[in-house]
Amino acid sequence: MSPSPLAMVWSEPGRPHQMIASPGVHLAPGDALVQIEFATICGSDVHTVRGDRSAPTPLVLGHEQVGRVVALGDGAVRSDGSPLELGDRVVWSLAVSCGACDRCVRGLPQKCRSLAKYGHERITRGWELTGGFATHVHVRAGTAIVTISDAVPAPVAAAASCATATAVAALDAASASIDLDGALVLITGGGMVGLSAAALAVEAGAEVIVSDPDAARRSFARGIGAIPADPRTEMGNPEHLDTVLAARARRGLLEVTVAIEASGATAAVDTVISRIGVGGAVVLVGSVSPGPAVALDAESVVRRLVTLKGVHNYTPAQLARAVAFLERSWRTVPLGDLVGTSYPLDQLDRAIDDAATGGHVRVGVVPSLGVASALGHQPY
Repeated sequence: MSPSPLAMVWSEPGRPHQMIASPGVHLAPGDALVQIEFATICGSDVHTVRGDRSAPTPLVLGHEQVGRVVALGDGAVRSDGSPLELGDRVVWSLAVSCGACDRCVRGLPQKCRSLAKYGHERITRGWELTGGFATHVHVRAGTAIVTISDAVPAPVAAAASCATATAVAALDAASASIDLDGALVLITGGGMVGLSAAALAVEAGAEVIVSDPDAARRSFARGIGAIPADPRTEMGNPEHLDTVLAARARRGLLEVTVAIEASGATAAVDTVISRIGVGGAVVLVGSVSPGPAVALDAESVVRRLVTLKGVHNYTPAQLARAVAFLERSWRTVPLGDLVGTSYPLDQLDRAIDDAATGGHVRVGVVPSLGVASALGHQPY
């Protein structure tokens, strides 16, 4: 290809990314080459770069992105089985799955026995363009590819392949036990997953409380129809969780029946387990990097008939439903506003440093090159 696709390769904590060129891409049957339009930095990217979690290196990070198909292998298809076409604007699943192992057959393709994950794999000869922090991604057969309308803004579309689809999976896990319509839902963590889950739950007819220490995130939650709570406040403050719950009880919502933990904070895990009502469902989503152990009062869980579930990633059907949600709601649920700023691809280290401050829910990465491109790049 000319010009050659470029990717930002990460090797170890404390070492800057290196821009690498991939002059040749071989597409096997079912593969596709997608030119990136926009990518966002997920919290897991930050955790990896900081060394909070292990990763095989060298690798190309990034797994939240939207792009357009520019080349196809024979027989490449969308997740619904229809032929993929040149020019399709697409998002795709985090996971590459075989579709035939026992886990795939059980409906757990995100835990396939031969799983590969975009933005998480060591680059190898023949699959160098493995993550979203690049100009192109080599999307392999076994990936769920979903088209998305050109009308959906790129900062909204990019998060579909991680945050939005994970939020769909979290609510699916809860609604298997509890009808969301009319339920009182507590969500701890007002990041992209938590706020997406809040928007989905509000749409489903739930009364939703979002607990987060950041005032801007609580304000966003209020704007999409949720009730904000501040975990740092003292009793008597109108945003103290007990005060918020008492106000709901006066309206007949006597206890939390669904709780979704989306922050990964140990205190928040304690909160959702302790505050869930009798017969309620707790879904843990945010604990995706090592952290302190959480004490569990097993007797209390048993006596309250609590259902406790973990959700990690999602299925192809949940990705398709995430895209459908974004296509119908992006005007009224401005998730793109949570992408606070964007950087050119060759300033990725600055972008990740910015994302690590927590000042923005998401930081964007665009494939254009800034002044750092004058430093050049090396071929694979």
